[in-house]
Amino acid sequence: MSSAGALARPGQHDAPGPGPIPEVLLRALDISIARRIEGMLAGDYRSAVLGQGTELAQVRPYAPGDDVRQIEWNVTARTGQPHVRVQLAERVLVTWLVLDTSPSMRFGTADRLKADVAEGAAIAVGHVASRRGNRLGVVTFGDADPQALPPRQGRLGLIGLLTALRREPVEERVGATSLGEGVRRTSALARQRALVVVVSDFRGPFDWRRPLLELAGRHDVVAVEVRDPREDELPNAGELWLVDPETGRQLRVDTRDAKLRARFASAAAEERSGLRRTLVSLGVRHTVLSTSGDWLRSLALFLKQGRR
Repeated sequence: MSSAGALARPGQHDAPGPGPIPEVLLRALDISIARRIEGMLAGDYRSAVLGQGTELAQVRPYAPGDDVRQIEWNVTARTGQPHVRVQLAERVLVTWLVLDTSPSMRFGTADRLKADVAEGAAIAVGHVASRRGNRLGVVTFGDADPQALPPRQGRLGLIGLLTALRREPVEERVGATSLGEGVRRTSALARQRALVVVVSDFRGPFDWRRPLLELAGRHDVVAVEVRDPREDELPNAGELWLVDPETGRQLRVDTRDAKLRARFASAAAEERSGLRRTLVSLGVRHTVLSTSGDWLRSLALFLKQGRR
């Protein structure tokens, strides 16, 4: 999907918005988000399947093919028939955070950049995902230097996440990874069933449908879409340059034209509606966060609905 692009006056092509969050403020945000988001997702994850683990689920009669190492000798001796132990699978939940670091994420005309919202959402998910021994892994995509951090427990996972977020993005667009490639890398890394949270504006090549379908077939997938108001409608601000952050392509438009603004809004609405329909058809839960307003409240409400 192509990006609506950044807005600029003729001859002015600097990145809009307030700019990236300084590291000291990011860590303060880290603490603030932790206090607000704590407990929004279930902290204890008990597997619904039986398998290797440490917690006893039941003892049942031995059946051909059972592992003889699981024989429960006390019950076998009392009953005179072989019985085996059946245990609950390990309860550790692995969460993979798939984070968009493409140029279009460094766009924002409201309270913050899309990258700022993505960072905050990643921190919120990371805090919950790394509690009580659960593990968090991170995959980034969208620039020429994608990162993959293996799942880690507790604060180690969050520290790795913050490191990935603070890394300076590679500006060269040649060799930049797409969402489809990021999903494929995540699928190759996520060997056990996991929760996969994709945080992106879903701009760029539409090469991710099949990889996401395959990923959703093996894992629980959540899509967190980050959007800016100016990607939905143009302001009446005279002549502007529309710049596609992914390609650098520029287009000069006169936003005083009401018909132009109406066509832009209609096309944007159809594009986002098509994205929503596609995600639903893939079995992916979807929410939208905006660069305007309280994005954390919107995320918290979405997570609460997920728990129900």
